[in-house]
Amino acid sequence: MSKGRIAFQGELGANSHEACAQHFPDHEAVPHASFEDAFEAVKSGDCQLGMIPVENSIAGRVADVHHLLPNSGLKIIGERFKPIHFQLMANPGVRLEDVKVAMSMPIALGQCRKTIRRLKLKTEATGDTAGAAKLLAERPDPTKAAVSPALAAEIYGLEILARDIEDEHNNTTRFLVMTADPNPPAPPFTSPCVTSFVFRVRNIPAALYKALGGFATSGVNMTKLESYMENGAFTATFFYAEVDGRPEDRGVALAFDELKFFSERFEILGVYPADPFRSRG
Repeated sequence: MSKGRIAFQGELGANSHEACAQHFPDHEAVPHASFEDAFEAVKSGDCQLGMIPVENSIAGRVADVHHLLPNSGLKIIGERFKPIHFQLMANPGVRLEDVKVAMSMPIALGQCRKTIRRLKLKTEATGDTAGAAKLLAERPDPTKAAVSPALAAEIYGLEILARDIEDEHNNTTRFLVMTADPNPPAPPFTSPCVTSFVFRVRNIPAALYKALGGFATSGVNMTKLESYMENGAFTATFFYAEVDGRPEDRGVALAFDELKFFSERFEILGVYPADPFRSRG
């Protein structure tokens, strides 16, 4: 029986690749250059699942993904929280004192600013964390090191000179697990669940206030609400939201009824078990 395939954005060795390997070791992780390509791989059936980052505890939301989600045709069937650790890695035989430049994507370099400053390193921006490791493997340079996940060192034959160099050790990325199945199996009722949905409010005064009132009166905990511009218009009428619970729960059902009354569009993107990471202190 052939292995399943799971799509991610980035090079082999990226944090998304590590998340795939950790949570779906029975699937082959397949890299894609862009989020659009990763979504399309799942939609076309080339991959059965997608592992997509949506937010980071330090850097905030991954903006491109939220714009792609509503029109992707995919459903969310899970969430995974992954602690993010960066390693400083170089070509074999290079000593830490020889390194003058740290290479990585700007967000990663920013998240390792204290270590980079302490080591008196200059920085060089690349498009991807694992891509920096790949580039160093293809073009060895004893004065450069890549800031990348540990898996990248293993894949590209580099040696780790300094481990876990991120400034904040609670740095965490939340991933969504996607499927092309339009009607995925419902999560077990024994699991605390999250429901993700999008909506566009009607163009009437206080529409958002009225649309969300049902969640308060029904005692439903809304954990996320984000607005988006559509088609270049400076009007925040499109929203992505998440609530604790499932649509069958009485409180959620009543809140959704009220939301739909004041909305032009409403679509559930997924109902899935809450990752246990949420309940950690």
